[in-house]
Amino acid sequence: MPRTLAYERDNALNAICPYFTMFPLEYPLEVLEQYREVNPVVMDPFCGRGTTLFAARKLGLSARGIDSSPIAIAIARAKLAAVYTTKALALAKRYIKEYESSAVPDNSFFQTAFHPYVLRRVCAIREGLLRVGRDTDTTVILRAAMLGCLHGPMCKTPERHSYFSNQMPRTFSSKPDYSVRYWEEKGLVAPELDVLKVLQRKLMRLDSTHLPKTGVLTDVRKGDSRIAASLPPSCRDFSVVVTSPPYYGMRTYVEDQWLRNWFLGGPDHVAYGNSEQLQHAGTDSFAESLGKVWKNMARTKAENLDMHIRFGIIPSSKVDAKALIRSSLEASGVHWDEVSVRSAKTAASGKRQADHMAAGSAAAKEYDFHVRRS
Repeated sequence: MPRTLAYERDNALNAICPYFTMFPLEYPLEVLEQYREVNPVVMDPFCGRGTTLFAARKLGLSARGIDSSPIAIAIARAKLAAVYTTKALALAKRYIKEYESSAVPDNSFFQTAFHPYVLRRVCAIREGLLRVGRDTDTTVILRAAMLGCLHGPMCKTPERHSYFSNQMPRTFSSKPDYSVRYWEEKGLVAPELDVLKVLQRKLMRLDSTHLPKTGVLTDVRKGDSRIAASLPPSCRDFSVVVTSPPYYGMRTYVEDQWLRNWFLGGPDHVAYGNSEQLQHAGTDSFAESLGKVWKNMARTKAENLDMHIRFGIIPSSKVDAKALIRSSLEASGVHWDEVSVRSAKTAASGKRQADHMAAGSAAAKEYDFHVRRS
């Protein structure tokens, strides 16, 4: 199987924090290459970890993104930032010194997930970042790198540790009770490691010098794309949308990233109930909810608007993905011309949002839609 773009050194910034809904870089790059000569502004109303923004930046295009998840925003903004490794490490070191007495969660999960020495330093850096009033490239990169190092597999070789935690998945946060039982049953102990050295290994792999500076950090906005207020007039200058809405049936994006959400200021436990998401009570409510997003995309001031949508369905839902997208476009009240529909090309693309659900989960079939506002 050919090596994917995700593993190329030039794209390391795009992989600063693994995320279970990782959008294959090949797709937005292929789409946006078609528009490169006309130099459009690009929009992704479900920007996730910001791969569409990264693809646009590689091609020298300006891009905007919206997402309701604070984790997504923290990662996506890094795709627009410049990487200054020395500054980011110096800032982390300063935070460790200034906030070494920060409160540390005392529940069984945190005490088992992290070595006490590591947890104190993680909490100090967390406290420093929570006190940031206005982000800079350095604070954005440090925050995203910390999220990327927060949890993942342990390494037998200490000098190659890439994550701060006891054995965990790297793309989603396993639930506390399950995690503690697993570690106790396996006799696994959280590693004692140097937080700054782990961070340095992460940051040294990143390089933004070959990437043009095409936008500002606030081009990525936390918001609900169904609501017009999430798309103020100053942001309605895009003419190309490249996006991948949540799979129908997936409701726990923030909950499945609860540990990273804690680092960003959230609770030290799983808190269910994210209201800022599409409605999944049935296909009609989902289509109506998604239609509100397409309606807001049509509010752009640009004369022309092309939307490229990659969409799939969790296999257990047994729903027609193509019919669902078409229903959502009709529900928008906007007239869209369907330019093309095809099966997603990327190998294993249907697994990207299903992998975290269960071992051996079936791949969903994904489709690429290209529609144009009439």
